[in-house]
Parts: sequence; structure tokens; C-alpha cells
Amino acid sequence: MPVTKTAKRALRGSKRKEIVNKIILSKLEIAIKLAKKTKVKKNIQAAESLTDRASKTSTIHKNKAARIKSQLSKLQK
Repeated sequence: MPVTKTAKRALRGSKRKEIVNKIILSKLEIAIKLAKKTKVKKNIQAAESLTDRASKTSTIHKNKAARIKSQLSKLQK
């Protein structure tokens, strides 16, 4: 347990961020699975958009985002 006032505040903030990050990651995983399953252009673009948003907020690393987008772009061919 945190002892100092600032540590308690940081814990509250990190819990909120954890919840938001889990939501973002779950939406991204669902979108990627749907895009790979259906191979429809609209679903692929939605998954790429979610990937960009997740990497912009550092939820996922930028190189992981690039790998995901590369895999998705191969589906369009």
C-alpha cells in the first residue's frame, strides 16, 4: 500500500489509466480478429484506425502498431 499522499494519488491515476487501456486493447483485438476473419476493406480500415489510436496514446508500442498494420494491409491484396 502506498504511504505518502502523492503515492496514493498516483495509484488512483494508474488504476483509471489501466481501465482505459484495457478497453482500448480489447476493442483493438476484436477489430483485428474481425478484419482477419472477414477480409472486408471497411473492417481492415477500422482495425488500422484503432491501431493508430492505441499507439498514439502509447497503449501499444509504435513498432507493434506497424507490424499489425502491415499484417492487415496484406489482407487487402
